[in-house]
Amino acid sequence: MTAAPTLGDVVAVLEGLYPPATAEGWDSVGLIAGDPAAPVRKVLFAVDPVATVVDEALEWGADLVVTHHPLFLKGVHSVAATTFKGSVVHRLLTAGVGLYNAHTNADSAPRGVADALADAVGLVDRGPLVAHAEGAETGIGRVGRLAEPATLGEFARRVAAALPATAQGLRVAGDLDAPVSTAAVVGGSGDSLFDAVRSAAVDVYVTSDLRHHPASELRERALFERGTPYLVDTAHFASEWPWLRYAATDLAAGVTTLLAARGEDGTVTCKVSTRVTDPWTTTVTAP
Repeated sequence: MTAAPTLGDVVAVLEGLYPPATAEGWDSVGLIAGDPAAPVRKVLFAVDPVATVVDEALEWGADLVVTHHPLFLKGVHSVAATTFKGSVVHRLLTAGVGLYNAHTNADSAPRGVADALADAVGLVDRGPLVAHAEGAETGIGRVGRLAEPATLGEFARRVAAALPATAQGLRVAGDLDAPVSTAAVVGGSGDSLFDAVRSAAVDVYVTSDLRHHPASELRERALFERGTPYLVDTAHFASEWPWLRYAATDLAAGVTTLLAARGEDGTVTCKVSTRVTDPWTTTVTAP
């Protein structure tokens, strides 16, 4: 018997893939808007719950939008349509579209944000940069060796080709001719993990949102000691986007399995948003 899964079914699969209990204590994850009893046939995946993603969802006829970033990470006092976040909620609910997010729980999960970024840059024989528990396969970031060793410049170009294009592009710190064969990666903001990266003794660290003082101190310390790690700084949006393809594939497979266990034949159609939601639109260089 062919059946459409409910939003509750889809949420159950998502929470199996990305258990909410593994999210950081400060984080906000889970169902933001929608009726668990409502049928879901089309799911749009995006990094950010912003207006252009709502536009895409409504144009495509989505029943659910799954984003990486939460709409309400901090408390709000109103979801009136006169506010920009309230407008997102009202537009989705008026069209019968739900909203769900998986954030730090998706960062650390198998085939989550960290694994997707690691695959994109060619990192193999890897494990968590910071494991959730001793010997665990889940945790923050990934560390391992490069399947194809390269110079820092070649590696940076490889990373740029693997990620969505943004106005920022990549920022690189280090000798572009230096050889690199090991790396650590963290999707999203990663300069709080510099101690773990140094302890891993890798040649290069790929992450986003690197601030001046932490990056400067890491490189000065590296130059004083052994020269590495070098830094490759990507746009925050770009480093997390590769996960969307994994999530779309895994959700469709999980829903099919869930329905089959009930003797039903069905799944969801998933689409990955290609809209660039990085907030920066232009870079200007000195003449």
